[in-house]
Amino acid sequence: MRTVRATAAALGAVLAAGAASVAAGRLASDAALKTPPGRPLPTEPRLTVHGTAPGRITLTRDLASLRPGTYGLAGDGSHAVVGPPLDSAEHTADTVVRRLESITHGTFAPGDAVWLTPNVYVGNPSAALGLDHADIDVPGELGALPAWFVPGDRETWVIAVHGLGATREHALNVMAYLHSRRVPVLALAYRGDLGAPRSPDGLNHLGETEWRDVDAAIRYAVRYGARRVVLLGWSTGATMALRAAEHSAVRERVAGLILDSPVLNWQATLRALAQARHTPGALLPLAVRAAQGRAGLHADRGARTADPDRLAVPTLIVHGPDDVVAPWEYSRRFAARRPDLVALHAVPRAPHAAMWNAGPQEYEERLRRFLTPLM
Repeated sequence: MRTVRATAAALGAVLAAGAASVAAGRLASDAALKTPPGRPLPTEPRLTVHGTAPGRITLTRDLASLRPGTYGLAGDGSHAVVGPPLDSAEHTADTVVRRLESITHGTFAPGDAVWLTPNVYVGNPSAALGLDHADIDVPGELGALPAWFVPGDRETWVIAVHGLGATREHALNVMAYLHSRRVPVLALAYRGDLGAPRSPDGLNHLGETEWRDVDAAIRYAVRYGARRVVLLGWSTGATMALRAAEHSAVRERVAGLILDSPVLNWQATLRALAQARHTPGALLPLAVRAAQGRAGLHADRGARTADPDRLAVPTLIVHGPDDVVAPWEYSRRFAARRPDLVALHAVPRAPHAAMWNAGPQEYEERLRRFLTPLM
């Protein structure tokens, strides 16, 4: 009897540990499947404001606060634009001084928690950039999808698709440049975004279902005069662009792809985001399996999406070796397999989906070279 009781107790402990592990894996998978738009990814460190002065802001010294380039600085109800670190500015050993370009709204005081974001601009194209635009609704599979349309007189439109942790405001970074080239731009909000239909299960599917909203945007563009479209996607938006270029019923209208920090291996991205939430290494495989089961993700479909042999249009990949969310290695391999169609531009010292921020002029020059033959 004692042996039976001991065995039952041991079995109960194993089952309890197993249930706890499954629950922990499910919780860890939320880092990717429930990433709220407009909030920082768990890989982005929180910084502290140590002081401000005219044209300057002092932040916690961190690899993030030392990044070159131009970024948004977001806090609780506040947003600013910061330029590169000012190496000659006086500071302590544990702080960094960056150029403070402007404060969009709110205030920044010592002790405030903030983070760097690729979103330099907030608002809509008219308010943020002074560009005439129309607020439109794209008919989507789940309902109307809000979008901004900035007109131009070219027959090739750019459809801009944001990725993880971002909103369509991300497209504002390149909108002024595209407008200067007379390119019509459609910046899309898709399922799960503010004002857009909710995904039926409330989860982010890392592009596996969301690509249908990009398909809807392509159809809208063609209906209203676009002879060709170029899909510009960041992060999972790049994944969506790849899938739409292969599966859309009007895919013959897709003239090119611009993929910024593309998620080409969703398992690697899930692991990275779960790890950033301090998930123990032993539970990372459970997080991946939990995400796969909850969101209905399919490894074989993901592999097909990232298969360069299925590519049919010219593609520009802009990605950084320091990206910890979407590993650079997958972009490098993708480009190496299709040198006939893919150009790869590496951007060092840039976080996920912030390739423009690290060097806006160089980024825009790459866009010019790529887009000119497609206009």
